[in-house]
Amino acid sequence: MRNIIDFPQPTLVSVNGVTLEVFEAGRENQGKPIVLCHGWPEHAFSWRHQVPALVAAGYHVIVPNQRGYGNSSRPDDVTDYDIAHLTGDLVALLDHYGYKDATFVGHDWGAMVVWWLTLLHPGRVNAVINLSMPYQERGDMPWIAFLELIFGADYYFVHFNRQPGVADAILDANAARFLRNLYRKNVPLTEPGPGMSMINLARAETPLGEPVMSDSDLGVYVSAFEKSGFTGGINWYRNLDRNWHLLADADPIIHQPALMIYGDRDVIPKFEKLADFVPNVDVIGLDCGHWIQEEKPEETNEAILNWLARQSAG
Repeated sequence: MRNIIDFPQPTLVSVNGVTLEVFEAGRENQGKPIVLCHGWPEHAFSWRHQVPALVAAGYHVIVPNQRGYGNSSRPDDVTDYDIAHLTGDLVALLDHYGYKDATFVGHDWGAMVVWWLTLLHPGRVNAVINLSMPYQERGDMPWIAFLELIFGADYYFVHFNRQPGVADAILDANAARFLRNLYRKNVPLTEPGPGMSMINLARAETPLGEPVMSDSDLGVYVSAFEKSGFTGGINWYRNLDRNWHLLADADPIIHQPALMIYGDRDVIPKFEKLADFVPNVDVIGLDCGHWIQEEKPEETNEAILNWLARQSAG
């Protein structure tokens, strides 16, 4: 997979009982690992603008397609996509490269995985950078039940859980249209419905808003999902309540230094109590929607590199 940006060629790495497709660059920068974790429905390629900038700044950049994505393993059992497995993959990836810890960067679902990795394996994370998805307070009610109470049964998080297989089939049959319609500036992800928006996007003939990437870049996503299907990634959603239980005994405070980057036009709200759970956090807002590193690649790089430089300087 090549583009005008020199994205690295993949390597298949066997870890934690699965095979991960890993894109790696800057191995000469041993001792400064940074792991970039994509969201849904994304791909390691979503970090193509960040990889060369991080390598130039002296980092060993490791970008996995996480389980369920790209040419990585796609286990059949839904529970194989819970947070114990997802974070276990990342810990095993560090072991594979011989690192005790690393800086982890996540976007969307990848950010959720990074937050929870930091709770479950705090000794393996030295710093956190997350985009779009702030820390999620665990609360007293499992997440799917809570979201159903607030948004109703059609909300896509709920729909994925309550009607397994329905959305998967529709998205698989309309992968190119769905991804074309989704990767737009300011797409109203929670409208109409609010919850059937993902299915509506797969069926809509006319896209809304400007695209956030070129047709050739979008083609990388389309090709990947036409091969893998969407079920693996959707299974991450189907473990939200299981994750709620798995996190019950974890210290809820993120003690590592953290950077939270919001898209100021994103439909995902900012978390007002973020500093209560992440006391060492810095917060930046960029003038964009949900697909931050796609829509504002230079500004994203500047925010990340400046923050990392300040951490290195102490």
